[in-house]
Amino acid sequence: MRVEKANQSIAKGWYLGPWDSNLDISIGFANEGVNEPHLHKRMTEIYFMACGTVEMRVDMQTVVLTEKDVIVVEPGEAHTFLSSSPDHFHFVIQVPGLIGEEAKADKVLVTRSQLGLK
Repeated sequence: MRVEKANQSIAKGWYLGPWDSNLDISIGFANEGVNEPHLHKRMTEIYFMACGTVEMRVDMQTVVLTEKDVIVVEPGEAHTFLSSSPDHFHFVIQVPGLIGEEAKADKVLVTRSQLGLK
């Protein structure tokens, strides 16, 4: 058995993944929606809203997520968080879980205009 706790003093972090376990996925959390437009070449991201609300942009569509909602962002779909409520908390699962240079190479920063934003 293993218990991990979220660090409430940071915007986002990781519980565990292939860097410290036998898992083929990465499991993380965020205390706020971080506005960093990007896409992943190989990785699927699954976001579970635990509490609060968030406004998220995926490609050219804005989505509002509330407590107990789930969104799946597929490889190649550009996305970012636009706003989040003060009580926001979400979990994220990345499949496959990547580490080191492989994880860095999978994440591609995109411009706001690629998401139809100013």
